[in-house]
Amino acid sequence: MPAAKPQNKLPLWLITVALIGAGVAALMTNQGPGTTAIPYSQFEQLLNDGKVTNVVVAGDTISGTLSQKLPDGNDHFTTVQVPGDLAGALEKHHVQFSAVTGSSAIGTLLSWVLPPLLFVGIWLLASRAMGGGRGGMGGGFGGGLLSIGRSRAKLVAETDVPVTFADVAGVDEAKDELHEIVDFLKKPDEFTRLGAHIPRGILLVGPPGTGKTLLARAVAGEAGVPFFATNGAEFVEMFVGVGAARVRDLFEQARKASPCIIFIDELDALGRARGAGGQMGGQDEKEQTLNQLLAEMDGFDRSVAVVILAATNRPEILDPALMRAGRFDRQVLVDRPDKKGRVEILRIHLKKLTLANDVKLDEIAALTPGFTGADLANLGNEAAVLATRRGAVAIAMADFVGAVERIVAGLEKRSRILIPRERRTVAYHEMGHALVAMAIPGTDPVQKVSIIPRGIGALGYTMQRPTEDRFLMSRQELEDKMAVLMGGRAAEMVLGDDVSTGASDDLAKATDISRGMVLRFGMDAALGPVAWDTEQGNFLQQQGMFWQRRHYSEQTAHDIDVAVRTHLDAALERALEILRGNRVALDAGAEALLAHETLSGDDIPRPTPVKAL
Repeated sequence: MPAAKPQNKLPLWLITVALIGAGVAALMTNQGPGTTAIPYSQFEQLLNDGKVTNVVVAGDTISGTLSQKLPDGNDHFTTVQVPGDLAGALEKHHVQFSAVTGSSAIGTLLSWVLPPLLFVGIWLLASRAMGGGRGGMGGGFGGGLLSIGRSRAKLVAETDVPVTFADVAGVDEAKDELHEIVDFLKKPDEFTRLGAHIPRGILLVGPPGTGKTLLARAVAGEAGVPFFATNGAEFVEMFVGVGAARVRDLFEQARKASPCIIFIDELDALGRARGAGGQMGGQDEKEQTLNQLLAEMDGFDRSVAVVILAATNRPEILDPALMRAGRFDRQVLVDRPDKKGRVEILRIHLKKLTLANDVKLDEIAALTPGFTGADLANLGNEAAVLATRRGAVAIAMADFVGAVERIVAGLEKRSRILIPRERRTVAYHEMGHALVAMAIPGTDPVQKVSIIPRGIGALGYTMQRPTEDRFLMSRQELEDKMAVLMGGRAAEMVLGDDVSTGASDDLAKATDISRGMVLRFGMDAALGPVAWDTEQGNFLQQQGMFWQRRHYSEQTAHDIDVAVRTHLDAALERALEILRGNRVALDAGAEALLAHETLSGDDIPRPTPVKAL
């Protein structure tokens, strides 16, 4: 697209400064230098004392010069005339005097024209500051309130999008889905020769940091077309009708730049389901903006090669009218990458870093299950910072392990000094997690145990490394996970009769697993294969705006509570049995932790394996 020619407009700030300067100059011209306003009685006294040298009379105003200065240092004065024989008094004291019939033409012009001009200049300056018009403060009169209805979408030319599909990894299925969009934008006639049409809108759905925005830019870079990028929040303002006007302006610009791509990030800020915000009656600004977006997407000519991409991580709150066929026809899932995808993402992000020979991408990927592309990019940066801090010439595998611990567990708090009794409790707690995990077959291997405080409240941590990505979990695996979580509390009970608050997070996680088994997964024998929690994931109830509807009786609710408690008690009893049978390993491991603070998986005493349930 050809670049827009610069408009020859005077900067607004320069016009305003010139107007203010003219006003100041006019005031200084009218008053004159060093003029003091005095009462008429003082003027008569000065006249009688012979201190007045000349006088100029203009209407009812008298001004003149004195033979000596007033107390404030001025020798020019001004006063208001009162009725009397002024001319006779001036002749009597031999004072030169003259009269002016009226103000000058310039003064009259300034007195009538300058105030409105100053008001207009200040209003334009304030409107530009409020509206944040395009072009900044150096723009002309087209910004601010006068351009508040214009779209704020940033237009990126086809030659300015350096991202391609080669820069995107770990989301192969999403890339394959979007290849059709690229083919359509490159060769629209060939794509439509059989009467088919490209989907009007494509919605990229996925957790934060998975690369939705990067994918949209890659589509524009591959297709080589202009790219309009905006955010859902940029359409909504405090003034009613502004958002709808911006939507109209955006689509009008897109039609002129066809073929092109419109990308709306954070669509949920604009497309939230109508009525979900709790407004009672009437339409607010957001609803008007959404209605205009729906109308524009319906009004698109099928022959116009404009594709609308949008991204959100909250698809459940979008208005159903946005999701129907003819608007956002397709939903492309951009999910967290699997192990293979994480290796590909790491290969892209780490290619600019200096790596040591012991760095293996497969091992890093195994350490980072659930990490998104943004998390992996941050991981590489954290590892580089750690290597720089210790003065290394290359980033070693130990730096990546430390970066994972930094991201997952938090920053080390070596300044947080625990009393000996607390350190002993934490050591037994963490060793309890590790031994239960090592004793139960099939659990994730223990990589490291530490009693160095980290983050906000963690006084220690046990790191397990999954051997593979898991997408389903059996009842046995869930019960094993609860037993490992209960290992910390069980170790404290083995150590003494008292328990501490250190197991609060473990208990919360174990309770969530137990409630999921009973309420959603139908894994309790007494309650049967019934999904009692059918409202899970509903947006309104997540926000706590309405009462929780319950589709079961009070007796069933009691049975659910009993079942949840039964699963938790069984997990605790299982962990206690393992640790009591491995008391020697528990004591030895805790003493090693107290001595060294951190142990690798190979340094932990081996417990006696137990049979699966």
